[in-house]
Formats: sequence, C-alpha cells, structure tokens
Amino acid sequence: MKNLKSLFAILCMSLLTFTSCQDEIDSENGDRTNTNSATSPTANNLERSSMYDGSFDDFLDGMSCSSILLPVTATINNQEVTLISQADYALVLNILGEVVGDDDSIEFQFPLSVRLSNYTEVQVTNQAEYDALMDACEDAEDKAENAINCLNIDFPVTILTYSLNLEQTGSIVIESEQALYTYMNNFGDNELFSVNYPITATLNNETVVEITSDMDLNARINECLNIDEDMNEAEDNANQIEGILIEGAYKIESFINAGVNTANDFADYSINFANNLTCTATNTANTTAETVEGTYTVTSELEVYLSLTFSGNTTFNVLNKTWEVTSYSENSISLQSTTNAAATLVLTKI
Repeated sequence: MKNLKSLFAILCMSLLTFTSCQDEIDSENGDRTNTNSATSPTANNLERSSMYDGSFDDFLDGMSCSSILLPVTATINNQEVTLISQADYALVLNILGEVVGDDDSIEFQFPLSVRLSNYTEVQVTNQAEYDALMDACEDAEDKAENAINCLNIDFPVTILTYSLNLEQTGSIVIESEQALYTYMNNFGDNELFSVNYPITATLNNETVVEITSDMDLNARINECLNIDEDMNEAEDNANQIEGILIEGAYKIESFINAGVNTANDFADYSINFANNLTCTATNTANTTAETVEGTYTVTSELEVYLSLTFSGNTTFNVLNKTWEVTSYSENSISLQSTTNAAATLVLTKI
C-alpha cells in the first residue's frame, strides 16, 4: 500500500509539472488552444508556408514545387536559349508571348539542377526524371501538401517549446523561412510548441497583417488560398478568352454609354484579333475606307480584363480603355469599363 501511495504521488506530481509547463507555453497568449504537437494544423501551416517557393519560374518549368537552377539551356518554340541569370527570363517570356493561343513547347537540355520545396538541390539527368518531379508536385498539390506562397511570415518569430520527455520548457528564435521549415519538419513527436503571438505576415497583394493566434493564422491562410484559387481561375478564363478572340471576326453588338446605345456607329465594321496582340477594324460596306489599326491585351487578377487601343480614328478611340469581362461564350464577350460602370460593350462573333 505504501508503494502504491508513493506511485500515486509521483504520477500526480508529474501531471502538475506537465500542466504547469503547458501553462508556461501559453502564458504569452492566455489561450491553451495555441499549444501544438508536430501533427497539429498549425504545425502543417507553418511548415507549408515556410517551404521553398518555386512558383516564380512556373512559366519555364511548369511546376511550383521547385525551381530550375541557372544556367540552363532550353529550346523554346524551336528557339534555343541559354539562361544565365534571372534577367534572361524576359527572353523566354518574349518567345512565349509572340503568338497568342499557340501550343508552346519547352525542351530542356539535361542534366540540369533544381531546388525542391524542402530546400535541397538535386540533379535531373533526363526527361523521365523531370516528369517524375512534375508528377510528385501534382500529387502534393492534390493532397494540399505543397508550399503555401500567398502568405509570407515576417521574421524573426519566437517559438515556445515543451519537451514531454524532459518535462522542460524552452524557446527558439526563428530568423528565416528555411530555418522555420527545417525546425517544423524536424519537430519531434514528444514535443509541444506555441507561437509567441502576435506575429506579422505579408500577403501576396503586399498587405501586411498582424496575426494574433493559431485560429487567426489558419483563417488568413484559408483566405489567401481562396484568393489564389480565384486568381488561377481568372488566368484560365483569360487564356480561353484569348483563344476565342482570335478564332473569328467580331462586330460591336452593343456599346452603351450613359444609357445611350451607339452600336450603329460601328455597324459597317468587323474587328479581327490577330495572335500577335494586334487588331484591325475593317469597313465591310466601303472597301476604300481606311482600316483602323489597334492593339489589345488580355490580363487577369481576380477578374479578366480586355484592354483596347485603336489609333487614327475618332469613332474607335472611344473604345480605348480597359474593360472587365463580365461574361463570355464561344460567340460573345460582354464587357464593362473599369473606370465607368455605365459604359458597356458587347462583341459578337460574325
């Protein structure tokens, strides 16, 4: 019985010590919900948001889980280019942008080196190995295990810790994304941690926000991931609209400004959008009339925008503005001025 009482006393003391240490972890916040294990949602958020962001060269390598280390040589749309520094990315973008709506091709010369999301550098010796990296990246994206690059935590950040084995508290100051990733990736199953809030983070629109708890961190990440998804959808829509524009000639079905429809001013014209981002308005009723030359661009943020610039014709100059695409189909594109909501334009395929 004496031994049983002694064992009971030891267990109680251990429990009190554990509870006291957990309280110390949370004492900065007064909220025990901010104490986390290696498998907690906060641990996952911190690890993913501190992964190496390889999305900056997606136009080149097609995957955000890694980036290609320069120099590298590639054949881009049948043009061989050697990239020495990031300044040479402009060469790639210019080649890819020469023709709208075409099927771009990029073929790398192997071997090449890449930096992965865990900050390691590996050499890729052939296309099969490169394809395997792309498949692994797609799998990570499908499982939400890829880098979160829409929220960048500002450093330094202090992490309060508690060892379940040693029953000992501690703290560590994290100075960089790579250091945070390494720390969270190696965090032991017999440890607990708490972020010393508040911290600040920079969103992908350059807005700086203060984060005060794990719940707040999770909400901010979910919000920016949703915005990222909307931006990706808008980019896909922009690519579709570019393809639709170059597929045929258009007429101005409607042009309303301040409640007045002046589409008749353009009734004799058809507009053709070329795949080199130029457009021409041709008078089909008078073959001797001068063709109106112009340019266009299709861009996206959360929405899709069509910018028109015609020169040398006062009738068409009123269309020179950036228009938000409000709806579109294979045969019609509806637009609204970004500076004057009362101005709308409808292009219909002839």
